[in-house]
Amino acid sequence: MLHEIELELDSLPRAERRVGTWILEHPREAQTSTLAEIAGRCGSSEPTVIRFCRRFGLSGFRELAVRLTEALSRPVTYIHQDVQPGDLPTDAAMKVVDASIQALFRVRAQLQGMPVAEAAERMSVARQLVFAGLGASGHVANDACHKFFRLGLPSMALTDMPSLLQYSAIADPRDVFIVTSHSGQWPGLVRATAAARGRGTCVVAITGRKTELARHADLLFACELREDTSVYTPMSSRLSHLALLDALQVVLALTLGDAAVDNLRRTKDVLTSAAGTRVPARAVPANEPHDA
Repeated sequence: MLHEIELELDSLPRAERRVGTWILEHPREAQTSTLAEIAGRCGSSEPTVIRFCRRFGLSGFRELAVRLTEALSRPVTYIHQDVQPGDLPTDAAMKVVDASIQALFRVRAQLQGMPVAEAAERMSVARQLVFAGLGASGHVANDACHKFFRLGLPSMALTDMPSLLQYSAIADPRDVFIVTSHSGQWPGLVRATAAARGRGTCVVAITGRKTELARHADLLFACELREDTSVYTPMSSRLSHLALLDALQVVLALTLGDAAVDNLRRTKDVLTSAAGTRVPARAVPANEPHDA
């Protein structure tokens, strides 16, 4: 809840912005205050506080207190933010899938403002594409590298800190550095990204718009998602980043035109040919027993 307020604060009407600012500065006090007390401390009216709550999809003031309590508490589970220990298996599975669906809908709604065409254009003339990520984002980087190289562009994935730092020291202005991170706060990742950009490399970042990483991006895919970072394994954010990179790969293929189509066809043909090749059976000597 606090993260959502922080993201939307600048776009709120002035009176509601005062409410949001006070809550961010006094979250524990806001958690236990009455509607009248919050209105008084913010210099706003009670209807303004109610409008503020409804702007964030809350049913009313009471739900604000509940959401603040959740935000300030340790997670009741380290498995998934929407799943409780007592949930039935089918219900738990449905909650995970529903969270993923909602995350993709959020990304779709934000896609209009993302620099898809610009990123594809820069990537189409790059010397090489360098995908970077740590932890769960490292798997996203590896997946993207596997997909993009088939377009005929040299691609590599960097998923550990020493490799990232070494690359940033020799980054080339002709490269495009694509980095993914939900939190966007890993100091080493931010340092490597800043160093690569300092050498003239184009940085494409998939992260939140108010993160440290976003400050060093030439092209920012501002991906605002509800993901509890106290839960060990990111799920919705990872899925959304994968979907964004899939979309970017398709747009890049369209930008490259026939050359990309030919490369995709050839890579598909060679795999199909390899799958259809039958390995001759080994002849079994007469004195060697056959398997039963």
